[in-house]
Amino acid sequence: MELNEKTVKVNDIFNGKIIRVHVDDIELSNGKPGYREVVEHPGGVCIAAVTKNGELLFGKQFRYPFKEVTLELPAGKLEKGEEPFVTAQRELLEETGCTGRDWVSMGKMYPTPGICGEVDWLWFCMVDKESDKLTLDADEFIEPVRIPVKKAVEMVMNGEIPDAKTQLLILKADLYLKKKAQNK
Repeated sequence: MELNEKTVKVNDIFNGKIIRVHVDDIELSNGKPGYREVVEHPGGVCIAAVTKNGELLFGKQFRYPFKEVTLELPAGKLEKGEEPFVTAQRELLEETGCTGRDWVSMGKMYPTPGICGEVDWLWFCMVDKESDKLTLDADEFIEPVRIPVKKAVEMVMNGEIPDAKTQLLILKADLYLKKKAQNK
């Protein structure tokens, strides 16, 4: 079965500072016409940074679309031409004041593949140098929080952390740490 779709025409709707929105006329895999609403996003990173005491670094921040404060692992968007690993190092320092060591790629995720082309690159590291001095963007307000890995997993399973990238990376980091401990 052929699953690919072909773009016939791209119809721009909005070009913003971060996203571009367009509605594309397409040819479906069965040859019939259709359309797809698409949000283009530069992509981002999310970092599971673990302290020597087995705590994950988090930030609390207000998320306007949901009108609520969320608990998230450090994260941020890629700057134009920036490699995901460089973004991860930059965002960890900006949002936590800390640097990492022993970086491991935890893969990538597509947060909303039905409409959005965003790719989030996931990273794990051990905290190398700690500081409480954040270097946030002018429109960014984050309250740092530290939570033991085991407690963070419980919070994911109890529905206390709704952010998808944070949920996924907490669970991946927990499995990674358990596997690493077994191999010692």
